[in-house]
Amino acid sequence: MREAMYYEADPPKVHCVLCPWRCHIPEGKVGVCRVRMNEQGTLYSLNYGKVTGISLDPIEKKPLRCFHPGSMILSLGTLGCNFDCGFCQNYHIAQRDADSREITPDEAVALAEETKAHGNIGIAYTYSEPSVWFEYIYDTAPKIRAAGLKNVLVTNGYIEEAPLKALLPYIDAVNLDIKGFTEDYYSGICKGRLEPVLRSARLYKAACHLEITTLVVPGKNDSDEELTGLFDWVAGELGRDTPLHLSRYYPMYRFTERPTPRETMERAAELARKRLDTVFLGNI
Repeated sequence: MREAMYYEADPPKVHCVLCPWRCHIPEGKVGVCRVRMNEQGTLYSLNYGKVTGISLDPIEKKPLRCFHPGSMILSLGTLGCNFDCGFCQNYHIAQRDADSREITPDEAVALAEETKAHGNIGIAYTYSEPSVWFEYIYDTAPKIRAAGLKNVLVTNGYIEEAPLKALLPYIDAVNLDIKGFTEDYYSGICKGRLEPVLRSARLYKAACHLEITTLVVPGKNDSDEELTGLFDWVAGELGRDTPLHLSRYYPMYRFTERPTPRETMERAAELARKRLDTVFLGNI
């Protein structure tokens, strides 16, 4: 275990201030993310260096279609998440305890450098939510940057402003999930809030390459009104040049609804293309 960053003593609890949950964690317990524990008044990261998934992926799978297209990236994932989305496709590591292997920051950098011969440009912190792997990324990302490689986050954006700004100088590209465009959707489906995600989106856009992904779920966030509201916000706040990925939902975890109809996806893309320059359909 490694002592966590971004917490305050609140005896006998500790007050984690990494993400908008701002958990008050009793002795011996963990926060919402399951990977930050109070042990005798010190907050520890339980997933530091724990890697549950590792793969050399095409950059387009992150998905990033407008950042070094045609390249590969070493993808690492860990345990834990500060959301609990009913449709989560990685719930076995986000919401469950899974087997992991220990990879130190130096070992991660060595792996990234070894795979340069296969087209690798850096590391993507992905699969589960990277913000709850903060300490590991904070230690690894500067080493990747010093090696002349790229750092990529695939994230839900649910992180407080101070830690986000501390990490941003080392981040080259982000794919950010904006999962819907109402607070009801976020609170009911994702167990979080929308506003902090929008704040993160603005900060990412100002600092690095940003692409947005929205999973279109039938009967949940696929109305013309909600989709148009999202696309207008992206165009107005982030710019028409921000690439948007509309991803097709498939049943997973607690959701059993049928996959999103193709015509719904095509209608959503048509609405988006009236407002944004670059729109992709995924999982079609």
